[in-house]
Amino acid sequence: MNLLQKFEDRQLQARKSDYDVPEFAPGDSVRVNVKVIEGTRERVQAFEGVCIAVKQAGINSSFTIRKISYGEGVERVFPMHSPRIDSIDVVRKGRVRRAKLYYLRGLTGKRARIAEKQDHRRVTRAKGESKNKTAAAAEAASTTASGAE
Repeated sequence: MNLLQKFEDRQLQARKSDYDVPEFAPGDSVRVNVKVIEGTRERVQAFEGVCIAVKQAGINSSFTIRKISYGEGVERVFPMHSPRIDSIDVVRKGRVRRAKLYYLRGLTGKRARIAEKQDHRRVTRAKGESKNKTAAAAEAASTTASGAE
């Protein structure tokens, strides 16, 4: 490991201790809260859109967010570990089959929509247990979980 890699690793560890970057991928709708300095004031500005690319490169990792603002497409590239980023929130998970979604640049309106990723969890049942008992048990568990909140 050369000197530059050691330096980057130390910087990455220091930045990771400041805040935790959530797991997101291309196709996800993301809200990035960015610190903006105007004169002597500092405020937080939100930029919400679809992640169209993620570049994994250690401390140099970055991601590209695209949104439509007043009919114009706006893309912004954010360094993943920038101190200017206040927080990153994943609004919804998208279902895509590509790593880079640059084809969205040429699409408008409903064609540029991305399907939401569904959670397909299976309920397994014990041997000899009927379907009705499993459904009743799952329903009872969900009602007790929602009642506990």
